[in-house]
Amino acid sequence: MIVPARRRVGIPVPARARRSVTLAASLAVTLALGAGCAGEQAAEVDRPSPSPVSTPSPAPPIATVTPAALGQAVTVENVMAHVRAFQQIADNNGGNRAAGTSGYDASLDYVAGLLRTAGFDVTTPPVGYERFDAGPVSLTADDLKVATRIVEYSAGTGDTPVTAAPVSVRGLGCASTDFPSTVRGSVAVIPRGTCTFADKARNAQSAGAVGAIMVNNEPGPLTGATLGPDDRPTIPVLGVSADDAERVRTAGSVTLSVEAETSSISTRNVIAETRTGAADDVVMAGAHLDSVVDGPGINDNASGSAAVLETALRLGSSPRVPHRVRFAFWGAEEDGLVGSSEYVRGLDPAARAAVALYLNFDMLASPNGGYFTYDGDDSEHEGAGPGPDGSGGIERTFEKFYADRGIPLAPDDFDGRSDYGPFIAVGIPSGGVFTGAETEKTEAQAELWGGRAGEPFDPDYHTARDTLDNIDTDLLAVNASAVAFSVATYALSTAGGDGVPPITDRRRANGG
Repeated sequence: MIVPARRRVGIPVPARARRSVTLAASLAVTLALGAGCAGEQAAEVDRPSPSPVSTPSPAPPIATVTPAALGQAVTVENVMAHVRAFQQIADNNGGNRAAGTSGYDASLDYVAGLLRTAGFDVTTPPVGYERFDAGPVSLTADDLKVATRIVEYSAGTGDTPVTAAPVSVRGLGCASTDFPSTVRGSVAVIPRGTCTFADKARNAQSAGAVGAIMVNNEPGPLTGATLGPDDRPTIPVLGVSADDAERVRTAGSVTLSVEAETSSISTRNVIAETRTGAADDVVMAGAHLDSVVDGPGINDNASGSAAVLETALRLGSSPRVPHRVRFAFWGAEEDGLVGSSEYVRGLDPAARAAVALYLNFDMLASPNGGYFTYDGDDSEHEGAGPGPDGSGGIERTFEKFYADRGIPLAPDDFDGRSDYGPFIAVGIPSGGVFTGAETEKTEAQAELWGGRAGEPFDPDYHTARDTLDNIDTDLLAVNASAVAFSVATYALSTAGGDGVPPITDRRRANGG
């Protein structure tokens, strides 16, 4: 689930700019998963060889698909076998499974290999994007600290901060004539307005400025400012509030210290589809496969990936159901829902209408967790509004599953922080379950589910502590069964009171 501690924003780039995974990365995957000569090479430099990843023998598909049968077939023991494999992959690959790394590639090969062996139609479409990483930034004016924010895709200053005199531009910095000759070797101070931040910063760099400070045109910090990933200037660019503008403009010198880097990343999604069922009336279920760079991502989101994977294996590649079922394992979710966004963006109107609904599973085993389902009908009237028509029915399907087990279930807002976001943005009904991230558990929630009030649902969120040792297998057992139950429910029928709009209505909505 996104919202990392360090700001990471991924923007897809055109197909012509995508890079294939390098030979070195492929070799790293081979070395990580293999034994034999890889271990001998490691011994020569006195490093331990990586432990081989154990690939479990999948249980056979169930004979007759019903929600109850598939829910019972997806056991926590089998799900945990996949979770352990993901942990071993991270251990063998620098401690993480982040997009663009050998750990992610090994995770993808593990999932795709099991699904291919089980007979699914499997593709691994590439996704290329520019990833922006920003760490600490600071701005001082005559040695006095000024509150500042980085403008997205700014260049960094490296080991040496930029110190220079501030020079205010004429006008709004949208024309080269707005920049006096004194800007050369100085830091340009530029008001917000009219043209893009990228245009202003490029003009400043062309005039010889060594940095730029954008001034908000209203009270409060400059938020949401970006240079964009393409044709960006190579000088550091920060933003300040209107209240701090005079202090910056009148200073004898300003110092900018910016930790930032933009890098081109190539990753892949895994898309696996059954061979039976209507190809134009598809039920989708997905989970993100990547971790953050800082840890192995076992709750976030080996837990969801393992549950979806085991559900696919127990359903089988040729189930006797009327709907085709498509399973997705997304890359680069942690960099801004990149994999799922690129997938949805690539659907033409007919392909978009063919997706009846999308089920999302992200963080199913938080160590201080609770039981949440996405608020498809906006019954709580908090945050975002309801999901597309049919999302309320998906919510009710999950409510019934947990109610039958005597487990209280709470609604969670469609806040766009996971891979359902791109689907609901184009009108595809969505839902799923979730056990909580960095938000603190309230006293009422602790009364409802147990655990520790006043502490995060996942105290290990986006850290190196998100490991096999710090997940709640009791929650995972229930939630993995819920994944299977919901997939079987809709594979059998998307109609009825808890169903979604029929294919004829979806085609009409998509211009078909």
